[in-house]
Amino acid sequence: MANVTLSVCTTCRRTAGGAPCEEEPRPGARMLAALEAHALPEGVTLRPVECLSACSRGCSIALSGGARRWSYVYGDLDPDAHVDAILTGVTAYAATSDGLVPWRARPEVFRKQSVARIPPQE
Repeated sequence: MANVTLSVCTTCRRTAGGAPCEEEPRPGARMLAALEAHALPEGVTLRPVECLSACSRGCSIALSGGARRWSYVYGDLDPDAHVDAILTGVTAYAATSDGLVPWRARPEVFRKQSVARIPPQE
């Protein structure tokens, strides 16, 4: 598997597109903690980031894997319900050479909750 970075917005205040919440820790920080509690696929690095500029679509994550891979931003995620699906999607993404996972092979949250798809740099 290739080197992949899973970035998690730790400042997200929304959970699955709901109203902003003031609770601490914020839903984005809860998402990071939930992902840290699981074994990540080989070659995947988990990275907290302060903002993915998807505030209206929190919790949000980004998947990237170098200059030759497509990158993705996903939003409207729930730290209590979507961790397993995220790990499934990250595993599928890491197994590709270009970041393009066939539509039917993606977990539902990756099919329906994509915020952006960013082309490779090369």
